[in-house]
Amino acid sequence: MKKINLTSLALLVALSLSLSANAQTVANTTNYTAKKGELSEPQLQRWSHLDLAKDSIPGMSVDKAYAELLKGKKGVKVIVGVVDSGVDIDHEDLKSVVWTNKKEVAGNGIDDDKNGFVDDVHGWNFLGDAGHETLEMTRIVKKGDDGSVTYKSALAAYDKKYNKAMQDKQQVDFLIATDKAIQKHLNKENYTIEDLNAIVTTDPDLTKSKMIMTRILTNAGPTFRTEIEDYGKYVYDQLNYNLNKEFDGRKIVGDNPEDIKNTKYGNNTVYGPDKEEALHGTHVAGIIAQVRGNNIGGDGVADNVEIMAVRAVPDGDEYDKDIALAIRYAVDNGAKVINGSFGKSYSPHKQWVFDAIKYAEKKDVLFVHAAGNDGDNIDLEDKKNFPNDADDNTKEFASNVLTVGALNNKYGEGVIASFSNYGSFNVDVFAPGDEIYATIPNNKYKYLQGTSMAAPNAAGVAALIRSYYPKLSAKQVKQIIMESGTALPAKVVLGENPNPNQEPVAVSSTESSKSAKMVNAYNALLLAEKMSKK
Repeated sequence: MKKINLTSLALLVALSLSLSANAQTVANTTNYTAKKGELSEPQLQRWSHLDLAKDSIPGMSVDKAYAELLKGKKGVKVIVGVVDSGVDIDHEDLKSVVWTNKKEVAGNGIDDDKNGFVDDVHGWNFLGDAGHETLEMTRIVKKGDDGSVTYKSALAAYDKKYNKAMQDKQQVDFLIATDKAIQKHLNKENYTIEDLNAIVTTDPDLTKSKMIMTRILTNAGPTFRTEIEDYGKYVYDQLNYNLNKEFDGRKIVGDNPEDIKNTKYGNNTVYGPDKEEALHGTHVAGIIAQVRGNNIGGDGVADNVEIMAVRAVPDGDEYDKDIALAIRYAVDNGAKVINGSFGKSYSPHKQWVFDAIKYAEKKDVLFVHAAGNDGDNIDLEDKKNFPNDADDNTKEFASNVLTVGALNNKYGEGVIASFSNYGSFNVDVFAPGDEIYATIPNNKYKYLQGTSMAAPNAAGVAALIRSYYPKLSAKQVKQIIMESGTALPAKVVLGENPNPNQEPVAVSSTESSKSAKMVNAYNALLLAEKMSKK
């Protein structure tokens, strides 16, 4: 899974004394007005639920939908499969919306419903006690040169990523050493901007440390050390696990990932061996379904859903076998929407996953997939993000896949998050994905960002439609979400700005995605109402 701590990355960029700040201009190209100034904390916590016309924030109009369209209405229960790193099913804001397999007797060690999974009361963990994994490119390189184009591509990508990780390690180590130098000089662990300003020295090294830490505190505030530590963990995990050709996390699982017929592996601990490592999946689940209106944490998009936890995504790249079986598990056990906030650049057994997606289509299940966080055009052959629904970039082989890019909360040409992948063929629509507040393990909450957050926002809207208009098919729900979205500004900035010293170049929004639209729950429900009457 391509996970990235974008808060820490943004901080790291801000720390670099050689780079100037990249301030994107916000230009109005429609009748909507961009909100001026920073969002308040209450606005930030629920910006994805707000309304562009009313609040000047490019949310999905979720609050408006509940107030004006759903009040007094009763929907049917919808099961949403969250195929991810695991879900903390004991979380205070999630435990009441966790799916329970009523055909299974908890803890008796018997496969009561005879579905092949013993005691799968709340879902299934296809990774067992495994947590870390290598990237798919690492696995390909480890197997050796077979003369294929795939190997050469993977080797080049691996070398580039490894060299970047080594550079990042040097920077992380430097930042940690700089912080410790200031602590030593001040003789205190925690210090403030005022403490830094009070330092008077002729030592050039200490002067440089003062400048760097002043900039860090100015950009990140008092949580700077946590940001550095989080990013350091991300970098070291890359080197120790993701890019380590000698590491084999699959030994812990105990199955053969090359054998799709071997399905008897894993366990029923859906949050994995360490609940803290289920952060990603718990956050995704919260975006979809954390309890609305209970005055704790945030609010989920959908109010009448159950979360089925299917753990298949490690810290590293997921195996095609696990994803294929996870999708089939969710389908067979009643999910009508599946969220897939994962993706990778290489997929040796992609057909297994494609077949699972087609199986979901046959069973009328919508698969919502994150577009990826590389800031790339995934229509390009060398920038693909798997799984997709049109391997040849010509014709979709399934009608039930919704691929979602990420928005930030600043309306205008820069509304598409710079990290978000895009593509006029392979990305369908955009949804809020930057600074999204939701559940994380052990009754905590956090802002996270990525297309991993955009996908569950869209999945939540899909679940709303399927709850209140259950006769609509998965294909129709996809069509509704795409057609009913709010149009993006006529011109948008796509990807990272290659030159921070110059203004980013905006292009036609038609280059961003198939719909060139932003998900809107209010409009989607209006269209669903209209379509359901036909």
